[in-house]
Amino acid sequence: MTATAVPVDSVAHAASTPDTPQPYRELGLTGDEYARIREILGRRPTEAELAMYSVMWSEHCSYKSSKVHLRYFGETTTPAMKERMLAGIGENAGVVDVGDGWAVTFKVESHNHPSYVEPYQGAATGVGGIVRDILAMGARPIAVADSLRFGPAGAPDTGRVLPGVVAGIGGYGNCLGLPNVGGELVFDPSYAGNPLVNALCVGAMKVEDLHLAHASGAGNKVVLFGARTGLDGIGGVSVLASETFGGDDDGAAGGRRKLPSVQVGDPFTEKVLIECCLELFAAGLVVGIQDLGGAGLSCATSELASAGDGGMHVTLDAVPLRAAGMTPAEILASESQERMCAVVEPSDVEPFLAVCRRWDVTATVIGEVTGTGRLVITWRGETVVDVPPRTVAHDGPVYWRPVLRPSTQDNLNANGAKVLPRPSPVDDLRATVLRMAASPNLCSRAWVTDQYDRYVRGNTVLAQPADAGVVRVDERTNRGVAIATDCNGRYCALDPYAGAQLALAEAYRNVAATGAVPVAVTNCLNFGSPEDAGVMWQFQQAVRGLADGCAALGTPVTGGNVSFYNQTGSTAILPTPVAGVLGVLDDVRRRVPTGFGAAGQVVYLLGETREELDGSEWAHAVHGHLGGRPPAVDLTAERLLASVLAAAAGEGLLAGAHDLSDGGLAQALVEACLIGGVGARVALAAVAPDPFVALFSESAARLLVAVAPANAQAFAELCAARGQSHTPLGTVGGDALDIDGIGSRSLPELRAAWEGTLPALFG
Repeated sequence: MTATAVPVDSVAHAASTPDTPQPYRELGLTGDEYARIREILGRRPTEAELAMYSVMWSEHCSYKSSKVHLRYFGETTTPAMKERMLAGIGENAGVVDVGDGWAVTFKVESHNHPSYVEPYQGAATGVGGIVRDILAMGARPIAVADSLRFGPAGAPDTGRVLPGVVAGIGGYGNCLGLPNVGGELVFDPSYAGNPLVNALCVGAMKVEDLHLAHASGAGNKVVLFGARTGLDGIGGVSVLASETFGGDDDGAAGGRRKLPSVQVGDPFTEKVLIECCLELFAAGLVVGIQDLGGAGLSCATSELASAGDGGMHVTLDAVPLRAAGMTPAEILASESQERMCAVVEPSDVEPFLAVCRRWDVTATVIGEVTGTGRLVITWRGETVVDVPPRTVAHDGPVYWRPVLRPSTQDNLNANGAKVLPRPSPVDDLRATVLRMAASPNLCSRAWVTDQYDRYVRGNTVLAQPADAGVVRVDERTNRGVAIATDCNGRYCALDPYAGAQLALAEAYRNVAATGAVPVAVTNCLNFGSPEDAGVMWQFQQAVRGLADGCAALGTPVTGGNVSFYNQTGSTAILPTPVAGVLGVLDDVRRRVPTGFGAAGQVVYLLGETREELDGSEWAHAVHGHLGGRPPAVDLTAERLLASVLAAAAGEGLLAGAHDLSDGGLAQALVEACLIGGVGARVALAAVAPDPFVALFSESAARLLVAVAPANAQAFAELCAARGQSHTPLGTVGGDALDIDGIGSRSLPELRAAWEGTLPALFG
């Protein structure tokens, strides 16, 4: 017996069957949201329309719980902060003018949940997605970085997830030929079951080559190009990943087998797509462009139409598929990778397709821009979508979620690190220096970063373990950019407002340590459920802290990402607002390395040290403790420090610079010695009366610098003239780190401790 064909749920059919039950709750929509969709359309939605609204109104795409708070970034961005900005929040990625006619675009986004489900592909497609965001702005991607967080280092599930994530990042990025120049790796129990995989990409272009995502000009054609559309990546829309929308692989009635929820990436297809896009841009064949990432065609068509000046008509039959029997809802919701959607003038279509053929990139005209103000999508001669595009892409629900400071916050803040036993004898302090250097959050990341190609393309100037990655943008002038990402979730748990500012300050300081001038910020805001009033308090405070901090530093937020529902059961992750800072170097040949250099260099500590150990790495690594108040934030001091570094680097006074953050002065000294391959002899008396505080306090706005003896007086005078605290600690030399009054540790001993941890756990 032949199976009965499944009827098309067309607009006409939907209008004539208003009482047909629809699985809106399973798709993540509330009753009120479903009712609003019916009100917008004046009827029930078709299956395809329901799929579009459900994915586009999801938290991931619509920012429905965060919009009301994110507006504060715009409210605090001054005209002076906007002077360099060419594109900002709301575009695929932020773009800033970096001088000499060059623009740089950069952004960080999360791919957390897919990376837990399928670590390799989850992380790989996270890299692929952020690279396409950069490409969509008209830029050539020039570098990537990643900010990673996992559960306890020794936990079995960390052993499952971390190697796959690292392999996915390396496998995809290496195949694209993009250097991985920086990032973070953090372990904490709160991330068990919910790792954070935040991927960043930087791209460069000439200012006049900027492209924006919009569909303008009635009659212009809509071209889908890149990989074919398949069934992968639909699992985020739960009912589309089950048999609810029916049909077997031949489109007949019956249950669809479970679809893969994580996209499958092909970096070689993306590499060709990058080169194809850049040739299309150079030939002037693109009016508007949008990558296909989250929500797939639903996002690309609705956002292009919404941002344009008319409507759009799309024929789904023209979409190249790699799976048989796909329904309109599945085609629209598929998140198959390596796809782009462009708006092209009719006269340019054939040249556009010719470029795609030359790169062996599949390209198909799937529709055209109209003047109707409607997004109309047809399939097999039936209209399956007829909606106002703005209601899909930009006018989704907006929620003022309850915001409430948790009742546990006072007790958390009262439980400071003063109650913890401290090492006091000299031998205990020496042992603690070694123990901290080997701890999972402070040890060498070489086991991870050695799996990444950090120097491909030949323009990498600094990469891990440097404080910030530095990449040359212009080979003629040696103009370049520095990039760093940072966040301490423990600080944010203790005070989300101050913690977000400390994340910003650390990334700002890391960029400044290279001699670059920080100019712009991106962010990836990772939090628990927005339905938890305590989580929303953390989120609100972090956004305000970050925005106020950017205003104080004069560095605008150009874009970013919000990732909610990061929790295991009812237990949320530590609030983790990752800040990415971009800096500019007029000449990368004057960049400042991270480690110590030649013997005889004078070592200075810049900034003031206070007894600030609450939330510190020492409290976490030695005692498993979290409580108290985070280090004080002084953004005026951070800005002064950055200006001093830029001036000193410009005059060639600095031989090395390394920021102080997790682990304090002790860790900074260990790393500066090991990175430079030379020892140092230092004294702590002028840092703090208590040697333990001097070594392990995590006071902010501090840097360790090395200066050649011939430059020491000029450097000290520069600091004094600007009012920058600068404490001489000692000199570089020898084959050990020798701390006066505490003793020495040989470099081989320190290196064995620092470099041995991750290989022992994962190698």
